[in-house]
Amino acid sequence: MSNIRWKLADSDQPQLAMFGQARRHVGKGEYRGLEFLEVETKKLITKTSGGPRYGFAYSINAYRGCSHACTYCFARPTHEYLNLNGAEDFESKIVVKTNAIERARLEMAPARWAGELIAMGTNTDPYQPAEGKYRLTRGILEVMVEYGNPTAILTKSPLALRDIEMIKELSMRAGVRVDFSIGTLDDEVWKATEPGTPHPRRRIEAVAKFREAGIQSGVLMGPILPGLSDGPEQLAEVVEAAAAAGAVSIGGIPLHLKGSVAQHYYDKLDEFRPDLIPRYRRHFAGRGEAPKEYSDRIFATLKELEKGRTPDRRDPVDHATSSPEPHGYNQLNLPV
Repeated sequence: MSNIRWKLADSDQPQLAMFGQARRHVGKGEYRGLEFLEVETKKLITKTSGGPRYGFAYSINAYRGCSHACTYCFARPTHEYLNLNGAEDFESKIVVKTNAIERARLEMAPARWAGELIAMGTNTDPYQPAEGKYRLTRGILEVMVEYGNPTAILTKSPLALRDIEMIKELSMRAGVRVDFSIGTLDDEVWKATEPGTPHPRRRIEAVAKFREAGIQSGVLMGPILPGLSDGPEQLAEVVEAAAAAGAVSIGGIPLHLKGSVAQHYYDKLDEFRPDLIPRYRRHFAGRGEAPKEYSDRIFATLKELEKGRTPDRRDPVDHATSSPEPHGYNQLNLPV
């Protein structure tokens, strides 16, 4: 990556990046505390290294970094490639691909693109606060509608409801689903681990509104945090709320901790629950993934919670086109 450089327009110091020159804008008003680095990207659609096993092969991320500030976010190291840090910089210095809409129209043109499903929300939240200012996700969805391209969206924000009519049109033309990441409904855990996100109850309400509009919408319980959000009662609370909202699936994924993300998570955990740190170090000793026996136990609990439950099914989606499969992430999907 050392041959790819940018330079901030008001700085003489080059920085490691992927976009050419950047323009810096300091956020004001509701965006105070954020810094937007506006760039023009040379390529928007990315082929996923994991391939279809994740439920999608291609993705779009109009932003880089995320002010939702989730302590466990696996995407934090992407800022390190830009010579920024994966802690405070990842949460406050948001890279904005200002030409994303133009690139989407160019790269998805029928002469160049076969119409494969594209996922949004794989490395950064497409509906984080920056979207309220730049509206790039909305513009990309307009292109999706124009070309009739199927898509899957994963977000932590009910801001997605702003685009519900457009998403409904896309669902009728090509297939779309909007999944919400809801790892816990515990207020204390939410505030400590996802300090920049909207309340998870608002996400549950958003699922219900999408389902009432006839749009496929599910819940990804991810990540499930050892000692914080993995109690049977806590899991049951999310499952029952998601089912009552009419979620078409409920997925679960245990926490992964690798590299610098682990250190950042431990630093935050030390402020909140230092007593859990020895357990975490044993849990993740020598690996970034949860032990198989732990994952198996979580999945078994979710399956048991699903048994005998009568979900509040919304009106069935009767569109002629099928909706894309949910984001994979090695999750367990419970049909509801």
